[in-house]
Amino acid sequence: MSAVLTESATPQLPRAARVRHGIAWGPWLLAGLVLAFLGVFLLLPVGEVIYTAFVTETGAFTLSHFSNFFGQDLLRESLMNSFMVALASVFFASVIAIPLAYLTVRFEFRGALLIQTLGVLPLIMPPFVGAVALQLIFGRSGSVNLLLNDYFGFTIPIMDGLMGVTFVESIHYFPFILLNLVAAMRNIDGSMEESAMNLGARGWRLFWRIIFPLSLPGYLAGAALVFVKVFDDLGTPLVMGVTNMLAPQAYLRITSIGIEDPLGYVISVIMIVLSILALWMAARMMKGKDYTTLQKGGSSLQRRQLRGWESVLAYGWVVFVLLVTLAPHLGILLMSFSKVWSFSVLPDSYTVAHYATVFTDSKLMIYNTLKYCFMAAGLDIVLGTAIAYLIYRTKLPARQWLDYIASIALAIPGLVLAIGYLRLFKGVNVPFTDTPMVATWFLIMIAYAVRRLPYALRSCMAALQQVHISLEEAANSLGAGKVNTVRRVMVPLMMGGILAGFVTSFITAAVELSATILLTSAESQAPMSYGIYLYMQSIAGRGPGAALSVIAVVVVALGTYLSHRVIEKSRAPVRSSND
Repeated sequence: MSAVLTESATPQLPRAARVRHGIAWGPWLLAGLVLAFLGVFLLLPVGEVIYTAFVTETGAFTLSHFSNFFGQDLLRESLMNSFMVALASVFFASVIAIPLAYLTVRFEFRGALLIQTLGVLPLIMPPFVGAVALQLIFGRSGSVNLLLNDYFGFTIPIMDGLMGVTFVESIHYFPFILLNLVAAMRNIDGSMEESAMNLGARGWRLFWRIIFPLSLPGYLAGAALVFVKVFDDLGTPLVMGVTNMLAPQAYLRITSIGIEDPLGYVISVIMIVLSILALWMAARMMKGKDYTTLQKGGSSLQRRQLRGWESVLAYGWVVFVLLVTLAPHLGILLMSFSKVWSFSVLPDSYTVAHYATVFTDSKLMIYNTLKYCFMAAGLDIVLGTAIAYLIYRTKLPARQWLDYIASIALAIPGLVLAIGYLRLFKGVNVPFTDTPMVATWFLIMIAYAVRRLPYALRSCMAALQQVHISLEEAANSLGAGKVNTVRRVMVPLMMGGILAGFVTSFITAAVELSATILLTSAESQAPMSYGIYLYMQSIAGRGPGAALSVIAVVVVALGTYLSHRVIEKSRAPVRSSND
């Protein structure tokens, strides 16, 4: 900016005017493009869903659709079931995550990093896939119940009905709480804990009065995400045969009655309201409270040694939790190689034929997954970088609203967004063709991008905040234009955060089912998540479905590993130049 001011004082007024004109209109054009994308692919579809829920066929305002909803026993029951399952999942996910986070951060715990890493693995497997595997292990005729019946004469019906859905969701989504809680606990000032201990606080009292309250922001952020994700999940209830929940009811009404059914839109509106309410309540609970510390906890936090009986209990609990949470991965791996697995603790025989079937029949699904996810993640980092630039490097009025609008996608269930696309683009053809827009794979990719944009945006914003503006000013003073400055200075310095956002968007999009199941109109468009769901609908297809699930997990894990390697390499030159 100083270079621009200096240049304006020179006699070269026309050139200075052109420069100022470019600086003034460039951000406006960029903001317009971003708003156009968010408007067409986020605000308009969601607005169409909300509008349809409140109008009659003639366009008149009405509340009769909501009266209809609450007048039907099945729909009232579905609302209550979804709400209770989401709350119960948050509770049990907390029971799993809080001890893991506290033990691995607060105590000298051998293998703490490995435990935290293994604890995140459930996120890279679709929850409906985990449901099938857990039925084989914990179902009525599963491995665990067969052993319990043989040795103790009783069984545990943990995989039945809503209890089974809660069990699966808790195991799959607890890493959201674990990751946020570990980060929050590491930032606690150790002097506060020492002061409390000097005043006599020990054990449970120390945790409940000092440690947990100071890490509450991280816990609430994770708990709100678990609630929203459980509410959004469609595949798990469908695979387990549970239809008396909101997401399955919305899907069944739209697919069986049709896109004009008003109750499908009423259910969608209720899902949006409850998701936004959960995020708002998490933020509201922290409002007006101070959680800041004088220093980060990392080095100052005093790790305590576990005594004999404490060590036994701690390691026993951790091993038990990891066995349960990693059971879906073990189960799906065994299923992918099993020839027959029924009413037995382990498969009766093994085969590799399922993998041969997948590589013969489902190569296109693997290709589609990579194509959609790479394109969606790439679009996310472009949008995320653009929004971050507009917020932190321009003075546009109301620019913060770009962040607010993009973040709305976090509270919009994938099923609702897909219904909005089907409604909004009904009758719209691809430009210059006769192909309906809803019959293309384009909307699948866009749905992935919109749903994952908040994750990439947070990474890009954090990365740009760490790039000092003086570096860009120095480039401008040396004659670099805005485009060259962004391309040669800003983006390379943000590369670590950009890659992190790309990876997060990619791996979460790879397991998306809620939007995929409605927007996939032909088998040639199907990604792996849709193929896995179709395979899992029949007993005969579960072997190939398990094999495809293993491939999906490997693809996601390999992509995550490679991206981390790239991130580390991109950071190495920065460290060496500072040295």
